Amino acid sequence: MLDIKYIRENPDSVKQGVANKNSKIDIDKIIDLDRERRDIVTGMEALREKRNKASGEIAVMKKNKQDATAQIAAMKAVGDQISTDEERLRVVEEELGQMLLMVPNLPHETTPVGRDESANVEIRQWGSKPKFDFTPQAHWDIGTKLGMFDFERGAKISGSGFILYTNAGALLERALINFFLDVHVTRHGYTEVFPPFMVNTQTMTGTGQLPKMAEDMYQLNDQTMWLVPTAEVPVTNIYANEILAPTDVPKYMVAYTPCFRREAGAAGKDTRGLIRVHQFDKVEMVRIVRPEVSYQELDTITGHAESILQLLGLHYRVVELASGDISFAATKCYDLEVWAPGVGKYLEVSSCSNFSDFQARRMNLRYRPAEGEKPVFPHTLNGSGLALPRTVIAIIENYQTADGKIVVPEVLRPYMRGLEVIG
Repeated sequence: MLDIKYIRENPDSVKQGVANKNSKIDIDKIIDLDRERRDIVTGMEALREKRNKASGEIAVMKKNKQDATAQIAAMKAVGDQISTDEERLRVVEEELGQMLLMVPNLPHETTPVGRDESANVEIRQWGSKPKFDFTPQAHWDIGTKLGMFDFERGAKISGSGFILYTNAGALLERALINFFLDVHVTRHGYTEVFPPFMVNTQTMTGTGQLPKMAEDMYQLNDQTMWLVPTAEVPVTNIYANEILAPTDVPKYMVAYTPCFRREAGAAGKDTRGLIRVHQFDKVEMVRIVRPEVSYQELDTITGHAESILQLLGLHYRVVELASGDISFAATKCYDLEVWAPGVGKYLEVSSCSNFSDFQARRMNLRYRPAEGEKPVFPHTLNGSGLALPRTVIAIIENYQTADGKIVVPEVLRPYMRGLEVIG
């Protein structure tokens, strides 16, 4: 959430930032509501002061046996006006609060300006595309032949977009999750947590999924709980409504969760195979840091995600997202896209974002810079480290052989019971 004071004092820059994110929020109306709220509060304070003064005068008049009927009537009118103002203030604050929840975070000054992904900027590449002396198969062909997943039975169980992993496919999925977690904990210094897979509305609002993206989320029938779209949601909210001590910041956490997304805005896109599904596994890194170092921390968390791809020996590129392509809550974002030769394109396997104090404000997460100092909002970051099943796609398609087998990357073999070749 943006600071209302910042919006009030910088309306033009806020309007430009909102426009750069393709949002149509009425900033002028927000400013008008804020002005009305402050006017009501000022008026109520004056009326309460008047009522207090009148109460004292009436008490003196009664003590002196004077007629205070007119003063009592006037005080009642003041009380009625205060009640009316209190109700109007409640309505205004509710409307203002709802509008503020719909205002996106503003793009950082270094974020490329553009309406969509066509304006994204490639920053760097690592490795090179593999060369085959045969035509590489898509993962849905070779994986199905090797019995790694069953699309038809997955759809029978749950519907399209839900995958049943079997045999070596199930083992590879679990191996990758454990490998990711181990690397981030032992090499990168994260604390592992294992959060709930269902969260309440307040938690979803805290990280910015609600109310903006409700249609992409799975809500339970009780209307109070949601399936997590990413571990970012429960993990970042661990310290919501708390004030952390100076020694508690920074915090580095990593977690595995399944992720549930309706993908309502992506109907008909990448529907074949494992590219776009409604349930997938992901290991997520979350960092809560001091504001002055958050953009260095963004480089760090991006590097941690990159190291996983490097250990797996997968060619990838780093792309900086344009203002119209970054998420609602992010101010700056890098995507890691791994090359998938079977489908012939790059696939996003990680998104690393800096949210500045946007999420911290929404969840009222604060810390003290030093003992005795006033609490302030930290910056929050997250990064996929990594997302499956697109990492599975990349391994299947990059490590396939001419005879239809898959070589297991060496770093994964200890996690796959020593298996060197699938098939």
